[in-house]
Amino acid sequence: MSQYQALKQTCYDANMQLPALGLVLFTFGNASVVDRENRVFAIKPSGVPYVALKPEDIVIVDFDNNVVEGTKRPSSDTKTHAVLYKHWTHIGGIVHTHSTYATAWAQAQLDIPVLGTTHADHLTADVPCAPPMADDMIAGDYEHETGWQIMNEFTRRGLAPDEVEMVLLANHAPFTWGPTVEKAVYNSAVLEEVARMAYLSTTLRADVPRLKDALIKKHYERKHGANSYYGQ
Repeated sequence: MSQYQALKQTCYDANMQLPALGLVLFTFGNASVVDRENRVFAIKPSGVPYVALKPEDIVIVDFDNNVVEGTKRPSSDTKTHAVLYKHWTHIGGIVHTHSTYATAWAQAQLDIPVLGTTHADHLTADVPCAPPMADDMIAGDYEHETGWQIMNEFTRRGLAPDEVEMVLLANHAPFTWGPTVEKAVYNSAVLEEVARMAYLSTTLRADVPRLKDALIKKHYERKHGANSYYGQ
């Protein structure tokens, strides 16, 4: 039996949550989970439909994108995952989808503003949308540069990736992460719902106001603060 069997199963389970939650269509997404002790991560293989995916199909890759175990080609987004794992050492899992509403905001090149308490329950900032990638990055190692596009935007905005665990890439789609892959999947579902709510709100009222700072602080801290007490 493979020494990575448990890692593959965890990755498989996370990937299967994506279609179950309505976050992916056909093969439009992937989830990965890291093993930091061995400096490898497990990721969905490229082009395999979720209905056909099996735990043994999951590919093990090192941080330099070398296949350590597996007979299938790893996801085309593998280099993006590798960059994030290598440089953001606190994250344990990453999810990439093309979920409808989050992707619509990405294609519009817009941050998702904090409009309501559902958003504030999870983060105090707007969901950032990184700008379109520069031509030289596109012409280079595109998937590798996508990881840097994410990190550069967080640096530019002074955002902490352990506080804002999601991003939109302009004209592309969302990425989420977390200390575990289960949290990354959760964040992906939350992002899609927040994107849907924000879209509907701005459609109903173009000048919809941002949530008051006092309410943003209250809702975030009652769930994540030192004296947190909220749970539904």
